[in-house]
Amino acid sequence: MQVPRLVVFVVAVGSCVAKPNAAVTVDEVKSGNGADGERQMFSRADAYERFMGRWSRKLAPELVEYSEVNDGGAVLDVGSGTGALAFAVRDATTTTRVLGIDLSPEYVTYASSKNSDARVRFEVGDAQALGQPDASFDRAISLLVLNFVPDPRRAVAEMIRVTKPGGIVSSAVWDYAAGMEMLRVFWDEATALDPAMARRDEKEMPLCKQGELAALFRDAKLDAVSETALVVDLQFSSFDDYWEPFCLGQGPAGAYVAGLSPERKRALRERLRTRLLSNGRDRAMTMSARAWAAKGTVPPR
Repeated sequence: MQVPRLVVFVVAVGSCVAKPNAAVTVDEVKSGNGADGERQMFSRADAYERFMGRWSRKLAPELVEYSEVNDGGAVLDVGSGTGALAFAVRDATTTTRVLGIDLSPEYVTYASSKNSDARVRFEVGDAQALGQPDASFDRAISLLVLNFVPDPRRAVAEMIRVTKPGGIVSSAVWDYAAGMEMLRVFWDEATALDPAMARRDEKEMPLCKQGELAALFRDAKLDAVSETALVVDLQFSSFDDYWEPFCLGQGPAGAYVAGLSPERKRALRERLRTRLLSNGRDRAMTMSARAWAAKGTVPPR
């Protein structure tokens, strides 16, 4: 998901100036009408790594285990981004082959540059129109992607198509409404500062609430559908380690910050600092992050 380049200048510790991204609302994401804005929200692989990629790498092994990835066979990573899930599969197995597909050429180039294992490949592709043959993978897995796909039902249908009967299709999405503390704190303070921005709060994103992914999989006629919570801890070395990645323009929160005036940015930063540090000295922080994961088995054809 990508991708005109967003130019970001970090001008001082704790401050940033960025070219504003398109103001995509949650309703546009739900309807699929905000696709161009979504691509702008995920425009730089290096910036995404600092904002969310480092936490994706913590979540990915949990999803790999939940997805029952075994040694041997082939895994498709749908929406591979900077490679967190593909590399987690690589590290958990010795012979499994992994293909990561992503809509963003920049993300594909970035992930490929970090890979030295012949079992792992990355290529440009669309989750809603996969170029792979029917029944060619043992697992099709999507990490933190389906809620941003304009038509997630179509994407799941494609994941089922390319997975062998008896294989597993799985996905995980952050619990934006309550369990992803890093973003929950951010949006609580952003909407307190400007209540009109409630329409951009990620708590209303599709598929992020308990039961929604599982319902999507049942509607797609997968067998033995189950759901679970995957929880990881996010460690921040300081307040700026928490705040500065929001200034890089990535994701809905980063796009929101990029569109703020300097005065509004400073006001939001101070609200967050007070919320997290209670006006005390800077310190390391740990926040909990919960994702809802679902999986199902591809029925006989």
